Amino acid sequence: MSMRIAPWARSDKQADKEHLFSPGIRAEIDQWVAKYPSEWKQSAVMAALRIVQDDNGGYLTEELMDKVADYLDMPAIAVYEVATFYSMYELKPVGRHKICVCTNISCMICGSESIVEHLEKKLGIKLGQTSEDGKFTLKEVECLGACGGAPMLQIGKQYYENLTPELVDSILDGLEQDDGE
Repeated sequence: MSMRIAPWARSDKQADKEHLFSPGIRAEIDQWVAKYPSEWKQSAVMAALRIVQDDNGGYLTEELMDKVADYLDMPAIAVYEVATFYSMYELKPVGRHKICVCTNISCMICGSESIVEHLEKKLGIKLGQTSEDGKFTLKEVECLGACGGAPMLQIGKQYYENLTPELVDSILDGLEQDDGE
């Protein structure tokens, strides 16, 4: 074995793909795999990571990333590279509501710094932290592609644009109402 291949070899690689994930998760991943030519099924890695992360309460473990690698017949290191590069993947538990605040140039020019300060004060946490009750994680992210509505943030799959402190309060109040409080 060459030195180049050695870091990709795993002694615990699972060949029995049927037992890697539940039938529902496999079906969901397979829908994405089907969108690519069979020799390019690894292209479904981003979707597979999202699916597995969502099923695991919002974060990925090394074991789950290894399973994705096995399922898609790719080196585990390639899956780790994707999971650590993109900000949508989490490698540790997050709050029930992950608040991703864009602080890139357009949002910064339009006041994202004051939005971050307001969120930190309101939630009692700093960027990169999760509230003690596990409700909120506050995360700084790069451009989310909504520069025309800056400053903005994302919670789950929902974008909130043209933010003001008052609008942020309203959004947070809506989340708490959804939680049954």
